[in-house]
Amino acid sequence: MADTITEIHQRSRGTYGRRRVRAALLADYEMNVNHKLVNSIMAEHGLFGLPRPGRRKPNLIGVDTPVDLVNRRFSATKPNELWCTYITEHPARDGKVYCCAILDCFSRMIVARTFSTAPDTALVNNAVNMAADSRNRSSPTILHADHGSQFTSWSFGENMRRWGLLGSFGTVGDCFDYAAMESFWARMQVELLNTRKWATTIELAAAMADYIDNFYNVERRHSYLGNISPTEYETLWTSTYSIPQLA
Repeated sequence: MADTITEIHQRSRGTYGRRRVRAALLADYEMNVNHKLVNSIMAEHGLFGLPRPGRRKPNLIGVDTPVDLVNRRFSATKPNELWCTYITEHPARDGKVYCCAILDCFSRMIVARTFSTAPDTALVNNAVNMAADSRNRSSPTILHADHGSQFTSWSFGENMRRWGLLGSFGTVGDCFDYAAMESFWARMQVELLNTRKWATTIELAAAMADYIDNFYNVERRHSYLGNISPTEYETLWTSTYSIPQLA
């Protein structure tokens, strides 16, 4: 069992604690193991999960924007019903990488991610283009954003209208109005960004893309989804309802 637990921990890129390891044992190996035993074996072999991230308070300005259509209800009944977007930044030795991601609140899947060394409107518009172009939507999608200048720009508003997206903005300076995206960014901070110093912006952007595409979306077990990955959750929903709503 120790070898199996070690393999699961390594496959999680050293991020899983006892709860997700136990969920993987049950789902992948049909082994229903007491959490105390899992914890004991992990401790004996020096295997530990990464701690939960803290919350940060965004530095935002007040501007006139569309109303809040979400009101902190970051849940949906089907894919592409509600998306959230946000920008994060992280330093490398030769500069900063800015990443704009769009998260589907139904499955917590990242449906778009773009990178740049400048936090401009092109960064957010490219993310919207990527999400809207890659997802088949049968009804209007709400896109919830913060009050950053990129999201309140005329260009971003026009791009949303072009794709038939309904804009929504939370309260200025209240991180709980962007909780779904804050949770994702904080987890990536702990599981990837803070694990090392990054030499170049190219290296950092590639690592972030790899984390999102090859780990978070397809491998990482999410407690909100019943300890399965976002990809598994959407696949299960599609097979259950037999409605081809995804690209």
